[in-house]
Amino acid sequence: MRAARLGDDIDDFCVKCKRVMNHSVVSILNSMPAKVRCRTCHSDHDFRNEQPPPPKVDPRKAALFNQVLENVTGLPAPAVVEKAEEKAAPEPEAPSEQSAAAVEAKPKARKKTKAR
Repeated sequence: MRAARLGDDIDDFCVKCKRVMNHSVVSILNSMPAKVRCRTCHSDHDFRNEQPPPPKVDPRKAALFNQVLENVTGLPAPAVVEKAEEKAAPEPEAPSEQSAAAVEAKPKARKKTKAR
C-alpha cells in the first residue's frame, strides 16, 4: 500500500456522524494522515484509524440504575457494580412504608396548555 497523500479518500470513524465514513486527507504527519475531513458532514477531526472513541461510562449512573433494579427485583446487584457504588456515595436509608404510600397516592401534575 502506498503512503497517503493530501486529498486521498480513506475510511475513518467520523465523530459527528458516529460511523465509519469516507474522508479526505487534510494534513499529513510522518507519512500518516493527521487530520481528515468527512465527505458526508464536512467536519474536520484527527485521523482515528477507523477506531471509535471509547464509550463514556458514568459510574454514578450505573450505580443508581443497579440500585433501582435491586429494589424492583429484590436480587442483589453484581459485585463489579458494588465497587462503583462505594466510589459514588454512601447508600441512602430505605424509605419507610408510609412515605412510599404517600408518594404513590400523590396525583401527577398535568402540563398547562394554551387555549386555542
